[in-house]
Amino acid sequence: MLTLHHVQVSMPEGREDDARRFYRDALGLDEVAKPGVLAQRGGAWFRAFADDGAVAAEIHLGIDEPFVPAMKAHPALLVESTAALEALAARIEGAGFDVNWAERHTLDGYERFHCRDAFGNRVEVLTPKL
Repeated sequence: MLTLHHVQVSMPEGREDDARRFYRDALGLDEVAKPGVLAQRGGAWFRAFADDGAVAAEIHLGIDEPFVPAMKAHPALLVESTAALEALAARIEGAGFDVNWAERHTLDGYERFHCRDAFGNRVEVLTPKL
C-alpha cells in the first residue's frame, strides 16, 4: 500500500514569513519545525491533522534558486463539505489572496477552487459533491 507522505513546493530564499502568511494564516495549516540539518536550508513545513491526531496532509516549502512558481503542478487539499470549501475560500480572500472559482464544477464528483500562494504557486482546494 502506498500513501502520500508530503508534497514539496518551491519558494524563494528568505520569504518564510510570506509562506506562513499563506499556508498557516490563510489555509489554516500548522507549522512544524524542520528536523536537524534540513532546518539550515531554509523554507518551512506545514501540516493538517485529522480529528484523531493523525497527519492528514503535509506540505514542505523548499528554497529553489532561481525560483519559478508552479503554474500548473499543485497540491490539492480536500475539505469535508461545500460549506467548508466556501468558508476556506473566504478565509483565503480575507488574508489578501485571490480565489478562482472558474473551474468549480469541471471535475466530476467534486466542487473546487484554485488559488495561488504568496509566491504564485498554484493550490487547489476541493470537496466531494453530494
